[in-house]
Amino acid sequence: MALTRSMMRRAAVAWQKGAGNRIPTTTRAVNTAVNDNRPILISPSLVSLDLPEIWPTNSTTHDFPLTCKCSDEQTAAIIDGKSIADEIMLRISCEVRRMKESIGKVPGLAVILVGQRRDSQTYVRNKMKACEEAGIKSLITELPDNCKDDEVLNALSRFNKEPSVHGILVQLPLPQHLNVGRILDLLSLEKDVDGFHPLNMGNLAMRGREPLFIPCTPKGCIELLIRSGLEIMGKKAVVIGRSNIVGLPTSLLLQRHHATVSIIHAFTRNPEQITCEADIVVAAAGVPNLVRGNWLKPGAVVIDVGTNPIEDPGCEHGYRLTGDVCYEEAVRVASAITPVPGGVGPMTIAMLLSNTLDSAKRAYDFT
Repeated sequence: MALTRSMMRRAAVAWQKGAGNRIPTTTRAVNTAVNDNRPILISPSLVSLDLPEIWPTNSTTHDFPLTCKCSDEQTAAIIDGKSIADEIMLRISCEVRRMKESIGKVPGLAVILVGQRRDSQTYVRNKMKACEEAGIKSLITELPDNCKDDEVLNALSRFNKEPSVHGILVQLPLPQHLNVGRILDLLSLEKDVDGFHPLNMGNLAMRGREPLFIPCTPKGCIELLIRSGLEIMGKKAVVIGRSNIVGLPTSLLLQRHHATVSIIHAFTRNPEQITCEADIVVAAAGVPNLVRGNWLKPGAVVIDVGTNPIEDPGCEHGYRLTGDVCYEEAVRVASAITPVPGGVGPMTIAMLLSNTLDSAKRAYDFT
């Protein structure tokens, strides 16, 4: 032990001489760590670092000069997510029909919807309609905003045990008082068609691993790029937003496709400057018109995930959806762009049904 202490002291002294006097507190910690009960590491837990993502309410507060002159006319090709999703849905419908004719079974999707968020209600309504059109059985449990964790967990447990249900979707985001981690942990891995189970996310992050399910919106974004003939490998990509639902898994998936990825979040300094270097921009912050034309590199590809409800009495449901990207400006700078609505949204639903079909095929050993 004395020899070990002596070696540690000599190493600490040598390190201090090499580094000058810049880090004396670290040196003291090395010298005294063996004599007290202080923790080996002093960095905080990752969860304790979590802060709420509060974006500026007005993106024009950033004083960033124009880096390009916008064209007076539209230059970007429109990535038609609806037509691509329709093609995928047609193939899903054919497979569901083949399954029913061959083994007398169809895939089943169960949805748990908590609260009265209008955007969540719209998403769920569209998903139920898509299931019906594809021949997929759908079930829904609706719970009030003030429900308890146990009410959600009980509904989840019932669907976990139901053999005719092959996919379970807990519509996110949930009300803040609910323990999202506890709820998602209970979700059966084999039915996690949203791809949010920690094991699915972990396998997505690790090279050489294959998740059972890839989260639907990120999967849809990649599918749009590939089907549009847009290269990902070697490109600089920026993901704006780092939510567990979209931003984080999108960044992981882009890395798996060999893009060089930067993530912009509410605490990023000079986000416009970083974004302006990107070949591919995925906007998923949930802030209407956050990304302006001067954020974009000329010729960039823009995938707008934002679906922000804006009050509009003239629309059927009293509101319209707008993206995170200022479309009127971006369309004159980008080489390709997804519209809102009609871009990523239909692809998200198509990927959800594709994951549900894959789950049913595994359950029934159907090829």
